[in-house]
Amino acid sequence: MAADAPTLTPATDLGFCPQRLQRLRVGFQAEIDRQRLPGAVVVVARHGRFAAFDSLGQQDPVSGLRMAQDAIFRIYSMTKPLVSVAAMMQVEQGALLLSDPITRYLPEFAATPVAVNVDGAVQFQAVLQPATVQDLLRHTAGFTYEFLGNAPVQRQYTQVNIASRERTNAAFCQQLAALPLMYPPGTVWEYSRATDVLGRLLEVVTGQPLGQHLQQAILGPLGMTDTGFVVPPEHHHRIAEPFAHDPDGGVPLKVLDPRRAPTMEAGGGGLMSTAADYARFLQCLLNGGELDGVRLLGPQTVAFMTADHLGTIPAMGTLLPPGHGFGLGFAVRTAPGLAPVPGSVGTYHWSGIAGTSFFVDPALDLFGILMVQAPNQREQYRALFRNLVYAALLE
Repeated sequence: MAADAPTLTPATDLGFCPQRLQRLRVGFQAEIDRQRLPGAVVVVARHGRFAAFDSLGQQDPVSGLRMAQDAIFRIYSMTKPLVSVAAMMQVEQGALLLSDPITRYLPEFAATPVAVNVDGAVQFQAVLQPATVQDLLRHTAGFTYEFLGNAPVQRQYTQVNIASRERTNAAFCQQLAALPLMYPPGTVWEYSRATDVLGRLLEVVTGQPLGQHLQQAILGPLGMTDTGFVVPPEHHHRIAEPFAHDPDGGVPLKVLDPRRAPTMEAGGGGLMSTAADYARFLQCLLNGGELDGVRLLGPQTVAFMTADHLGTIPAMGTLLPPGHGFGLGFAVRTAPGLAPVPGSVGTYHWSGIAGTSFFVDPALDLFGILMVQAPNQREQYRALFRNLVYAALLE
């Protein structure tokens, strides 16, 4: 697949009904016409070819600029799979073991206690089993996100502004290590800042800043020329923007500024990218770790990453749909039913808080990407996108 002007294959050649696939365009255009979305780029690919690659609506609702296929989006947590792949590349090279305690590379976490509720009071206890690299990858390291609740640990995250992009990755870990864990490592799945920690761990292992390492290991080799932690000035006109105010609630929408290089290159949510770039990454995974002669991972490693790594470990919150577990960087479907969206067993997915999302269905040799900047509408459009793609598939 080329990273520039995509070539479409007739839908019928890829097992899609053209009329049903058209519903994808019509459905999202209707939401744009209702002014609930500024614009979107939608991608559907199967057997290594594009069945759909559409740009709809406006890229910038203030200027009225039309959405372009090469628009640059804030992908937030869709950064996590890229950083997870970078970590597994280090595992494949023998520089890292999943069983390694993170304190081997980040000794600042050696004294981090876990907060425990005892008779209604918070007490701090020593960690019996240190978090491992695997715990970071599957979000069982005991960390949390401050915006997921109001527990004492989450309030501490907020008090120190743990989301600040003004700290280095090293300073971020020093600050986080000074706060207690939410859970004992290995006991609970809690979506968290673990991948930010993983990004810093990669810096220690590789001796490179995270952005530089991602560029050398993944982005450059795959030709992902528009993916990075900052958008250069010559491409500022390509940045996709949300509405200034939430169309449903009227509150101002705050998203990160891609024009300014952050001090912290956040492995959990700092990248900007395009639909074409991310399609190259997903096609590489769907191919078993290789694209256009460039191999990032072996096929057994990709299969291992996209298997469920939770087992009986309980999942907190609602981010994992029913019938899903979590692998090493992705949610993974474990049952054909239960979840409110279609997909084969083995389908893996993740999303970004500003609206972007993807899914990969290895059983059908299929992936889809939805690029929007609509933070508060994201849940509805993730489901709508998935439903319309699967409804169009006939064979």
